[in-house]
Amino acid sequence: MNRISITMDSQSQNISFARVAVAAFISACDPTVDEVSDIKTAVSEAVTNAVIHGYPQNNGLVSMTMHRSDKTITIEVADDGVGIADIDTARQPLYTTKEELERSGLGFTVMESFMDSVIVESNPGNGTKVTLVKTLGSAGS
Repeated sequence: MNRISITMDSQSQNISFARVAVAAFISACDPTVDEVSDIKTAVSEAVTNAVIHGYPQNNGLVSMTMHRSDKTITIEVADDGVGIADIDTARQPLYTTKEELERSGLGFTVMESFMDSVIVESNPGNGTKVTLVKTLGSAGS
């Protein structure tokens, strides 16, 4: 198993850094171009949610921990922000708390469509952790 952790400021310019970091991390598993694109997109959505929704009034930190075991990639994106009051509602397609920012409310839907598993853990006032899991070379890739 290999593991790398990155902590970044909750600023939108760090979203692209997270995408590049995860692509570099999974490269040792010889992923397909589609697999790289799928994982980068899911990570982008998770980090965007942490930046936009986790810290609506101020800046904070977003951590991204990546694990690689054989062909299974696990990425945890966590913040210590405001948290999610109702995870089931937040995961519904088109649900958004940021209509004024023209957010589509598809972040979790996009993550779920590209990853084998998406686990969301959150406590209001104590942040959110999103765990993304993908086995490279699995059917549906």
